[in-house]
Amino acid sequence: MATTRSTATERDALSRYLWTAREAGCPPDQLTRFRAAGYCAQPKQLLFHAACRQADEEGGPTEIGMGGARGGAKSHSLIAQMVLDDCTRRDGLKCLLLRKVGKAVRESFEDLRLKVLGPLPHEYLRGDAVLRLANGSRVILGHFKNESDIDAYLGLEYDVVGIEEATTLTYGKYRDIRTCCRSSRDDWRARTYSNTNPGGIGHAWYKQRFIQPMRDGQEAETRFVAATVDDNAYLDEEYRKNLEDLTGWKKRAWLYGDWDIAAGQYFTNFQSGRHVIDPFPVPGYWHVWLAMDYGFGMTHWNVIQLLGEDLQGHVFVIAELAHRKTLVPTIAEDLRAMLARWDVEEDRLWQFRLGSDAFTKRGTSGTSIADQWRAEGFEPEPANMDRINGAAEVLRRLGDFDADVQPSLWIFRNCAKLIECLPSLEHDPHRPEDVLKMVASEDGVGGDDSYDCLRYGLMAVAGGGALEVGKSPVGDWRG
Repeated sequence: MATTRSTATERDALSRYLWTAREAGCPPDQLTRFRAAGYCAQPKQLLFHAACRQADEEGGPTEIGMGGARGGAKSHSLIAQMVLDDCTRRDGLKCLLLRKVGKAVRESFEDLRLKVLGPLPHEYLRGDAVLRLANGSRVILGHFKNESDIDAYLGLEYDVVGIEEATTLTYGKYRDIRTCCRSSRDDWRARTYSNTNPGGIGHAWYKQRFIQPMRDGQEAETRFVAATVDDNAYLDEEYRKNLEDLTGWKKRAWLYGDWDIAAGQYFTNFQSGRHVIDPFPVPGYWHVWLAMDYGFGMTHWNVIQLLGEDLQGHVFVIAELAHRKTLVPTIAEDLRAMLARWDVEEDRLWQFRLGSDAFTKRGTSGTSIADQWRAEGFEPEPANMDRINGAAEVLRRLGDFDADVQPSLWIFRNCAKLIECLPSLEHDPHRPEDVLKMVASEDGVGGDDSYDCLRYGLMAVAGGGALEVGKSPVGDWRG
């Protein structure tokens, strides 16, 4: 009787597992391979494996990521997908697995090999850092201490590239690795798998490339499966308790997988779910003004923000413009179009605050960027450049939800660069009260230009500066 009951329970469990796998989108042959190796994927792992199979389809994703919090079984998923599924179903597949610090990756791979691959026949050449299957498929274990070490793998061709802890890389190096992910086979689409946690030097680009499309429901070339400790039924309880005992950014990042927080983050009180709001028409009684951080090169954006203040002194970032390698006349034309979209007349603008570098005389003509804006009919004024007080003003206006201090700053959802920028900013280690300067990559990813623009805009009204009697065109309208 006990045996019958046990058998029925096992059948029910298998039935639930197969139903979950089918709902995730895993094809039967994939599940058969996993079962043959004794690998039982959990629900979030099944979603990752299903996304990896979508890469087989024309127009399917070619970059699939997984992770968020620590302890989500993301490393098991990556190895299982590369070896148990990809390498066993295609003969002669060549894969590269990368992770920072060679000793760590080899030790972790040794552990994962024993746990995940199970009875799958294979040969592990530890000295050569290569795992081989009987059908000629192989996984090469790549490692790097410095990013320059990755150059040793560039120029070669890999059918699959797996990157563990992808946010330990800059976007430039990730892009370089992606150039190696190509295949001359007619039975395979090259793809990249990655896993990671929030934080690290690559936090901003990974969030932009994987997390934001997932949040917006607009994934095309990428897929991301978010997983936390709650998605791993096999996690050691002591490890879970250690994560729960963390505080501050580490708890939000490592336990909850919060991508709006990062190691060393300056604006820890910024929460996109609370500070980012849906746009609405600008009321006619609002005080509105412009701020601009000048930039022209490939690694510096020229950012303009339209800000508004209501009768209670709440500030809203309404819209933003961002250009690179663009001259003032073109930007001015785009600015006028933006103002028209928001039904804001130019003569309604209270001020146009520019960073001090825009007032520097340049070239043989002896004109400044500010002069060029005057020629376009605008009246720019120098911004308050105080970095320390500027950062403090942003902090103050973001509020403190834990202490029940409500914010006085909100950002319209269409201001994508500012929303991306704020959670990526860190403390300057040499001047902790200041924000660490950041430049964008040559592809325009990252940088602190939108933050500097916000700082200029907020300092224009810090201490009631915009509302002094006689300063505003409508007087002391706040009352």
